[in-house]
Amino acid sequence: MICKNMNSFIVMDIVKEALKYDDAVHFEVGQPDIPPSPKVKEALKNAVDNDLFSYTESFGLFALREKISNEYKKNYGVEVEPSRILLTPGTSGAFLVAYAIALKHKGRLGFSDPGYPCYKNFAHLLDIKPVSYDIGKYNEYQLRVEDIKKKSIDALQISSPANPTGNIYNKDNLKELIEYCDKNGINFISDELYHGLTYENKASTALEFGENAFIINGFSKYYCMPGLRLGWLIVPKKHIRDAEIIAQNLFISAPTLSQYAALEAFDEEYLKITREKFKQRRDYLYNELSSIFDIDAKPQGAFYLWANISKYSNNSFEFSKKLLQDIHIATTPGVDFGENDTEKYIRFAYTREIEHMKEGVRRLKSYL
Repeated sequence: MICKNMNSFIVMDIVKEALKYDDAVHFEVGQPDIPPSPKVKEALKNAVDNDLFSYTESFGLFALREKISNEYKKNYGVEVEPSRILLTPGTSGAFLVAYAIALKHKGRLGFSDPGYPCYKNFAHLLDIKPVSYDIGKYNEYQLRVEDIKKKSIDALQISSPANPTGNIYNKDNLKELIEYCDKNGINFISDELYHGLTYENKASTALEFGENAFIINGFSKYYCMPGLRLGWLIVPKKHIRDAEIIAQNLFISAPTLSQYAALEAFDEEYLKITREKFKQRRDYLYNELSSIFDIDAKPQGAFYLWANISKYSNNSFEFSKKLLQDIHIATTPGVDFGENDTEKYIRFAYTREIEHMKEGVRRLKSYL
C-alpha cells in the first residue's frame, strides 16, 4: 500500500507530547503566535453575520484572487491573471493539485534533503517516486543545476525561504534552475510560503523568470492565519482547466469563511510590524544559540534555526526526546527533514515571544 511508504511527521507527535508539561517551552511547531490583522477578524465576523456559508466556485472568490494578483504586481513586478490563481485548503491542497498536474503516475519528483517532510509523503500518496538531492553548508543549502543533472526527474520542487534552514535561493541560481528545467522538460514547483518573512534581502518568486512554474503560497505563516487553512496555487495557463477539474474532485472549493477573512489579510502596516517582531526573535535566538550549538548560517527568512548538535549527540531524535523529558523543551529532531546528516541537527522555531524563549535558553545552557 502507498500509505506504508509514508513517514510520520515527528513534530506533530512532539506537539502532542509537550502538552503533558504545563511549563513546556515551545520551539517545535512552525505556527506563529501572533494573531492576524484585526481587519481579518472583522472580515471573518462579517462573513459569519451575513451567513456566507455556501461553496465558492472551485478556483475561489474572484475578489481574493484579484488581490493576490495585485500583490504579485506590486511586490515582484510580474503580471499574474486571477484566472491562474487557485485557492486551496492550506498549501497541502495546493501541493496535491500541483503534483497531480506536473507528474504522471510513477513520475519522479526531485527535492532537497534536508527539506519539508510532507513533499515526500505527498508524492507517496499520488504514487510518485521521490528523488532527493543532498544540500548542506557547503552549497549554502541550495540546489544547483549540476546537482539536478545527476539524477533523472520529471519535476523539481524547491522552497525559498526554506524549512528547516531559513535559507533563500539567490536570484541568479533560481534563474539558472528554472531555465534548465524549461529546456529539459522538467516541471518547476516553487514553495514560496514564507515570502514576506525575509529579514535582509527579499526573496524572488519563480515567476520572475517565466510563466511555466507552479507557485505555492498561503496565509498560514506571514499572514498569521494557520487555522483558517487557506493557500493558493498559481498554475501555468495551459493547466487552468486541469487544476479546476482536480480541485472540484479533491475539495470542491477552499473554506468560504477563510476566503472572506483573507480579503483583509494584505494589511501592509500590520504585516510590517509582524515581520519586525520575527526579525527581533531571530536575532535574539541566533545570538543565544550560537554560543551553545554550531549554526551553519544565520537564517535569512522563515522562522526556523537549524542547529548542529554533534558536540552533544549524533542522534537528533533521542536528543530532542531527552530535552523534552528532562527540561521540558520541545524541539524538532533533524531526522524529520530527511536522511542527509539530519541526525546531527535539530530545528528551533522562533514562533513564540522572546520572554518565552529566554526561559528555554536558560534551561538549555544549564542542562548542556
